Amino acid sequence: MAALVAGEAEMTVLSLAAGATAVPSGSDDRTMVLIGFLAFIVLSLLLCVLAGPEDDTAADFYTGNRSLTPVQNALALTGDYISAATLLGVSGLVAMVGYDGISLAVSSCLAVGVFLLLAGPLRNAGRYTLGDVFALRSPGPSSRIAAATATLAVCLPFLVLQLAGAGSATALLLGLTSLGAEQVCTVFVGALMICYAVLGGMRGTSLVQIVKVAVVFTTMLLLALLVLRHHDFDPGALLTAAERGSGLHDRYFEPGHALGDGAAGRLDFLSLQLSVVLGGACMPHVLMRINSAADGVTARRATRYAITIMAAFFLCVVIAGLGAAGIVGGQKVRAVDSSGQAALFLLAGELGGGTSGFAGSVLYTAVACSVFVTVLAVVAGIALSAAAALAHDLHAHVARGGHMSERREFRSARWAVGAVGGLGVLLATMAQGRDLQSLTSLALALAASTILPACLYGLFWSRYNRTGLLWTVYGGISCTTALYVCSLSFSGTPTSLLSGHDFHLIGLQSTAVMAVPAGFLLGWVGSAVGRRARPVEGAGAGADLRWRERVLVGARGE
Repeated sequence: MAALVAGEAEMTVLSLAAGATAVPSGSDDRTMVLIGFLAFIVLSLLLCVLAGPEDDTAADFYTGNRSLTPVQNALALTGDYISAATLLGVSGLVAMVGYDGISLAVSSCLAVGVFLLLAGPLRNAGRYTLGDVFALRSPGPSSRIAAATATLAVCLPFLVLQLAGAGSATALLLGLTSLGAEQVCTVFVGALMICYAVLGGMRGTSLVQIVKVAVVFTTMLLLALLVLRHHDFDPGALLTAAERGSGLHDRYFEPGHALGDGAAGRLDFLSLQLSVVLGGACMPHVLMRINSAADGVTARRATRYAITIMAAFFLCVVIAGLGAAGIVGGQKVRAVDSSGQAALFLLAGELGGGTSGFAGSVLYTAVACSVFVTVLAVVAGIALSAAAALAHDLHAHVARGGHMSERREFRSARWAVGAVGGLGVLLATMAQGRDLQSLTSLALALAASTILPACLYGLFWSRYNRTGLLWTVYGGISCTTALYVCSLSFSGTPTSLLSGHDFHLIGLQSTAVMAVPAGFLLGWVGSAVGRRARPVEGAGAGADLRWRERVLVGARGE
């Protein structure tokens, strides 16, 4: 079950730690991995310095002055959606449980499809952050505080999980096993993350994402082609071999193997897919990314390109997962790592003629570097979006009332990156050694139950007001957190956050199926209460006019 939670979130990097021990690597392999890591670090830092903000303005730091082309934006957006769990978690699920893993890959693509519906209106309504979108309908500090709260509530769990997993994985790949070594590696990865965001801003981190997509896509395409060549480019032979090698035989392409085929298991899997599709469509760093597009038309074009790239990428992931089932064998994948997250490393070794061969070492290094690239690029984007919420929404607009120069806000944003990164590193080092995978379930459910309803209501429902927004955000956060504490993700299983305790009341790992409807209901009820308490007129009418000009008129222009 924990493996499925990791795949659900598409943000966990603990899969890399599992993969690092999956394939026995000697000193030569470790040297190749280290060289690959250092090459990417040097290249990405150089890109951040060269492509960083050209002037000390908030617009340049937050959006790169919207200078990226639609294709570049599409590649960067694809990079935001591709995580380590996509590489290792989803392919491992395909190798072990077949249909459920393929279904999860499709759900990940659907998340970008849902985002396509929001991309144009969000770009027309927004400026830099989520707070700009909220403030368009309900001006004032309360809406920006709510936006910053929602952004930090979603970003911090992901950031801590990514950094802790990256530290453990880096230590393992370098042959270090002590807790102190993992903590040192966590601090190192965190320092790199801060450097990327501070030096590069949106343009620099976007170029890092583009390089990441090129590396990861090339690696997965190579694995997929090698798998197809192994089966003489016969898809039927590949499916037959996967079915036979998985250990499930004719049940391999039937649903219900991941979380059980009972009512509770099917409900849990439905909840998981709901959180992937809806939560993945409204992550704060993805919403901030779309503001780097020139206009709503460009934003939608970039998203359409991203959907095409994602579809091709997930096709390669599924082919690699099927190849792992047929070539490596489902039983061997489970024996090495019960979560299946080592499948790609095992497949690379088999396709390369064994881990002792040079080809196997190259493939293993390519997979390891791809995941490492993914980790660094994702955490930099998350840190940038959280820092923007602090600097732009809280500091510039709440504390200073919107009267702050571009240059001062630019400096504030850089300090905020350091603050967010430092807090993330501190929490990650303190949590080192604990199983944090369940935090992904919490973060995605929070995004789907707070940010998504607030954006949909704010963009498309003219009667949505400040009370509805506050009920959506604070009520959604409270409800989702309470459901998480009562679920199996928090206690009751060996992979729960509090694995030594059992006080769960809900027998599900993902509670999005309850949290998301609650978030939408709270927004509707809150808006009704707000209208009765204070009819919309005066300032409210002015806000509604601004909303119509920015969103509705802009949408017709598309």
